Amino acid sequence: MKGNHCEIAICRMTEADLDEILAIENGSFPLPWNRDHFLDELKSVHAFPLVAFDPEENVMGYICPRLLFDEGHILNVAVNRAFRGCGVGRHLVERVLRDCREGGADTVSLEVRPSNHAAISLYRQLGFVETGRRRNYYENGEDALLMDFTFENDEVDNAV
Repeated sequence: MKGNHCEIAICRMTEADLDEILAIENGSFPLPWNRDHFLDELKSVHAFPLVAFDPEENVMGYICPRLLFDEGHILNVAVNRAFRGCGVGRHLVERVLRDCREGGADTVSLEVRPSNHAAISLYRQLGFVETGRRRNYYENGEDALLMDFTFENDEVDNAV
């Protein structure tokens, strides 16, 4: 499954996807979201959770963004360990950036653990910049880095 490229289809998340999503969530985070967290995202008028599927319709990863007025925010993103390194996370974040821009966003923000070097590297490659830090944000006392992507007229068309 690993490699430089995998076939990826990105679709809106549905309740039918949650068993696979919860398995990825539980294997990715020390304090994972539960089913109710995802159900809340599915019901929210501001949320548009997305899922990446492989050609056999296995869940490769997911992302939970929100768009409120002119601000997008990524609340949660994870990729199945079997598909890490295939560009799944990049495709999901790029799709969110496109959708937020089309929805009128000026910025997209997120929080990330300083210890998550792979995610930070990806976000920087995509144009996110560190804007601050939330002290003791995570359950283990780790800080969160605040990162923002700001849409710049023509630059986004080339980047996303």
